Amino acid sequence: MGFMGYRRQNDMVGVRNYVLVLSTVSCANGVVNAIGRELPEVRAVTHTEGCGRGVADVGISMRTLTGLGKNPNVAAVLLVGLGCEFIKAPAMAEAISATGKPVEYLVIQENGGSQNTTRKGIEIAKKFLDHANSLKREECGWDEITIGLECGGSDAMSGVTANPTVGATADWLVGQGGTAILSETTEMIGTTEILARRAASPEIAEKIRELIKKQENLAEIHLGPFKNVAISPGNMDGGLTNIVEKSLGCIIKGGTTTIKEVVDYAVEPTEKGLIIMDTPGSDIFSLTGMAAAGTQIMIFTTGRGSPVGFPIVPVIKIATNKGLFEKMNDDMDVNAGRILEGVSIENASKDLNVLLARVAEGEMTKAEANRQDVLSIQTVGPAF
Repeated sequence: MGFMGYRRQNDMVGVRNYVLVLSTVSCANGVVNAIGRELPEVRAVTHTEGCGRGVADVGISMRTLTGLGKNPNVAAVLLVGLGCEFIKAPAMAEAISATGKPVEYLVIQENGGSQNTTRKGIEIAKKFLDHANSLKREECGWDEITIGLECGGSDAMSGVTANPTVGATADWLVGQGGTAILSETTEMIGTTEILARRAASPEIAEKIRELIKKQENLAEIHLGPFKNVAISPGNMDGGLTNIVEKSLGCIIKGGTTTIKEVVDYAVEPTEKGLIIMDTPGSDIFSLTGMAAAGTQIMIFTTGRGSPVGFPIVPVIKIATNKGLFEKMNDDMDVNAGRILEGVSIENASKDLNVLLARVAEGEMTKAEANRQDVLSIQTVGPAF
């Protein structure tokens, strides 16, 4: 059996049906927020990028923002730009419109300033909400789903309870013809050959080696003799001792299947199955990259207690231990600590699969209910 989702004109499938109001540059954030205050039903999304950085960063930001607009969970998009920035709203609108969804843009400098642009934006967004409300769910298959795999605030139980459970679910989804994205290449240090052996081709194996080597070099540059302790204070308090220990627990989220492709940050995979995306270890940057690549649902494990979600993608939060689940019950969806009490990973994964189906059909996650809508775009250089 599949699930009931929203089929888009380009045949992609959404599990949510949002109208996205998105700034193309941080200078337009005020107008986007004003539209969001007037119409709380829309997803008003702002960020810190769009201008004033190097060419590489502008390219990453453009790719990421365009990808968010293309995400299947989005029914229609209103872009708001300023007018003098590097990332131009018309170019983004044209790229997003290739999906077939309704897209319009407003440029503040060409529409009479902030108040006039806000008024126009409210009218466009109302029209888009009417369109979105007219769409109905229909039967869809799990082969049309891409999930993002994330962990943050890890502890010593991450690689024992929650991450193996997620790995089993990733294996199940891949077995259904779907796709799972394993992120955070920083947290793959020390696992190079374990992952390379699972690559679908020698070329993919070499890409894995190159990615992890790049992260090892960065750790050496920034941490020198402490490079093997590239973990947070919270990780240490949770019982982890070094980056390799953390990495071994991290990669279990990807399950056991063949790695079909390695993609750059915010790049949509061209293959189905297990994918590695080159994202930083920071949770929020990583979530943004996977959402821009088209993930419809993300699964996020945490041992210390991270509440973050994402504006346009439901995030299922899994506590690695019972204590955290009880202490932050209004943030956690799943208690993987049950495994320490005798529940098998197989049965825990089956329960997670059931929850995944309910979320796909509209059940709100705790992060959604709390509007834990955070977004940050990866950059490679300083602002100027």
